[in-house]
Amino acid sequence: MKRLSILLLTPVLLISASLTSAEQAPKQYQLLTQLQGQWKLAPASMQEGKATKNKNVAPLVGTDKVAMDFKVIGKGSTVQENLLPGTPKEMATMYHCNDAKNCTQLKATHYCAKRNQPQLLATTDAASNSITMSCDMKTELCKSKAGHVHSIKHKLSKDNMRLKTTYVIFKDGKFEKNSIYHFSRLDRP
Repeated sequence: MKRLSILLLTPVLLISASLTSAEQAPKQYQLLTQLQGQWKLAPASMQEGKATKNKNVAPLVGTDKVAMDFKVIGKGSTVQENLLPGTPKEMATMYHCNDAKNCTQLKATHYCAKRNQPQLLATTDAASNSITMSCDMKTELCKSKAGHVHSIKHKLSKDNMRLKTTYVIFKDGKFEKNSIYHFSRLDRP
């Protein structure tokens, strides 16, 4: 009997979770718009992992050079993220709602230095001042063994002046590494 009641409750929980996701999409998008502006890489003492030790990234660490730039474009319908602009590792991610008038799902396409474009979907609520975009497993790249960004997480500080961004990299169908960057605002919001 316990097994049957769990099975009967499962569809209800899934429906409830999807309603929460649809209600969260406008809040998630609003959080991304708060990132608008230019960001520099924080000093080396604040960085973690190997991402900022890359020969194309290391010269930006602890300087006032733009290392991340967010713009709201398309009459407010899209947030454009440029990571490491002007470097050989420059990448872009475009965030948008499935429908600009009735936003029920936040989506993104990441244009990667790996020369592929994973499609991502928001998977967390914006209440924690963070947002996670995860690979859309309905797409071929996300299901493949090719190296790709499998998720992106932005965590904004409460004062909107610091940002931690983590790109989770998959290869051969499994986790390979995290590329983590700590940023500070170059301009006031």
